[in-house]
Amino acid sequence: MSKIQNAFQNGKAFIPFITCGDPSLAVTEQLVYAMEEAGADLIELGIPFSDPTAEGPVIQAANMRALSQGVTTDDIFEMVFRIRKKTQIPMVFMTYANVIFSYGAERFIRRASELGMDGLILPDLPFEEKEEFDPLCRQYGIDLVSLIAPTSKERISMIAKEASGFVYCVSSLGVTGVRKEIQTDIGAMVKLVKEANDIPCAVGFGISTPEQAARMASLSDGAIVGSAIVKICAAYGEDCVPYVKEYVREMKQACLEE
Repeated sequence: MSKIQNAFQNGKAFIPFITCGDPSLAVTEQLVYAMEEAGADLIELGIPFSDPTAEGPVIQAANMRALSQGVTTDDIFEMVFRIRKKTQIPMVFMTYANVIFSYGAERFIRRASELGMDGLILPDLPFEEKEEFDPLCRQYGIDLVSLIAPTSKERISMIAKEASGFVYCVSSLGVTGVRKEIQTDIGAMVKLVKEANDIPCAVGFGISTPEQAARMASLSDGAIVGSAIVKICAAYGEDCVPYVKEYVREMKQACLEE
């Protein structure tokens, strides 16, 4: 069992996302420790990119704040090196194919593996093009996490069959961001995945309240939250750590109470 799949062993998983370097890499590092203490099971680290197509305005703005400070992929790798001296919590990078291409795919994936990263999420990588990265990820023991969208119907079982780590169920069409309600039939998506592959499914895009997290966790194996956390980082800047920690604690609790 991969470390990512282990993350789903403590009841329903809560998976927070943060943008590396927003408000600073020093704060990003502290956020990882604080979120783990608050009960996070797996952490998504966003590598900022200038044109993040899947992101709504909140995470786009975080990308721009991080990039305007000159945060590079190498800086983020150095931060992961420091983090791995203190914690083995499962972590995945979420970024865009261009970031990896420009760094050099093998160089990026090998380095991520050496540093103890567990997986990679590329929202702009269609299933049909995953051969660009999947063999390298398998070679270096990194789970390339597949995303399925509400529109993927007949493709869901095809994607699920080849999925590794966990399956990221996109709850809503469009970009990331907080939503009042989630209309998608998540239960049906999860059922199709499980029929094809016994792999954890976590739901993301649009979850911001404990009630939403509890509901999504009740229909799947866990909830993923990004924009709501990134908003807290934007609101409190360098002082955001205790606020994010409290939010993560509430959300993990909600997932367990589903």
